[in-house]
Amino acid sequence: MLRVIVDNAIESVRSGGASVEEAILHAAVHGWYEGHIQGEDKCPGCDFRGWLPKNSKRG
Repeated sequence: MLRVIVDNAIESVRSGGASVEEAILHAAVHGWYEGHIQGEDKCPGCDFRGWLPKNSKRG
């Protein structure tokens, strides 16, 4: 998915649809969002943010 996001950002700049700054911001936001979705898929119902001690249970 990250590759698609980056390719879309590059194409937006090349086509004149976005400035470099806009394309970077768009890619960063969508990259973060995709990571968030992937995290929710791995641990449904988890609401913890931050570091967990070693050997602790998640969710």
